[in-house]
Amino acid sequence: MKLLTNTLRQRFQEIGRQDNTTDPVVIMKLFNPCGAGTWYITEFCPEDECFYGYVTGLGYDEWGYSSLKEIKALKLPFGLGIERDISFEEQRFSEIQEIHK
Repeated sequence: MKLLTNTLRQRFQEIGRQDNTTDPVVIMKLFNPCGAGTWYITEFCPEDECFYGYVTGLGYDEWGYSSLKEIKALKLPFGLGIERDISFEEQRFSEIQEIHK
């Protein structure tokens, strides 16, 4: 599965940086299909191919940067890798927090 499509790249560019908002738009969700780990992505920096977003389920819950290259390189059991939730619809972060309380 392609983690970052051209449509998503374009959407990240349209939204731009969201560091001046307390309730950013989550554009994309990545997850570990074998267990813990979910990334709620709010920004993408094409220069260094890094995402910015909220990561949960890896023993910590925090905002930070994640490398697209490193996420693609993660090898999971059964030959799987990190996947993009294709049914995820763009929403404000506050809406997602309600799901995980």
